[in-house]
Amino acid sequence: MGTVSKALGLIDILARANGPKGLTGIAKAAGFDKATARRMLLELAANGYVVQNSDSRDYELGPALQVYGKIREERFSLLKTVTPFVRALCEQTGETVHASEYSAGMLLSICTEHSTKPIRVNLEPGQKLPLHATASGIAFLSASSPAFIDATLRKPLPQFTSATLTNAEDISKAVREARVLGFATSNQTLQDDVSSVAGAIRNQFDKPIGTLAIAVPTLRMTPNSISELGALVQKTATEISNKLSGRRTGLS
Repeated sequence: MGTVSKALGLIDILARANGPKGLTGIAKAAGFDKATARRMLLELAANGYVVQNSDSRDYELGPALQVYGKIREERFSLLKTVTPFVRALCEQTGETVHASEYSAGMLLSICTEHSTKPIRVNLEPGQKLPLHATASGIAFLSASSPAFIDATLRKPLPQFTSATLTNAEDISKAVREARVLGFATSNQTLQDDVSSVAGAIRNQFDKPIGTLAIAVPTLRMTPNSISELGALVQKTATEISNKLSGRRTGLS
């Protein structure tokens, strides 16, 4: 692992923390010795990517990341575009709805609206979704080129639950089915007791850039609900894609 990757790993650890995190905890999570972690954190702090509390000496994300995030959002407004659709779909279905963006071989959750039901699916901001083990990932692959799919299936395909698809042919079959249906489904492939339906979000060149998904406790996911929620997620993902590309959309 190169120096840049190590430093980015520390930022990722802080992003996933519930609050400021101490040097010992950061070093342990990263698998570094404390001296190495401290050196990198001080370098990141000098450039505004992390800040250190003067009293507790704990570290947290710095303002530079917020600035860059705003710049990116102004130039590529996926989050701004998907947010009203995610909220509306959550209100319509009563289930947790989330949108994700493709990044470095994974999908990253960028917007989530949680169900208000007592039993619901919860997603953390920035949660990483593997392409082979989620409805979102299968939906993304179903809109991708054969070369991209082939390259993805040649990579390690870790197993998360007993239902995770780890065989390339099984994943290819799921991708083909999603292409025919217009949406992908998953049944406890990343997390036990969680099922999902998802559709691909495309840019103006008809290339996939992210996904929209409805995540439901498996006990509520019936064949009828799969069809109904799948049709809704496909329709809404298409509306988002149309709005991003400047085509006419059903949501003003």
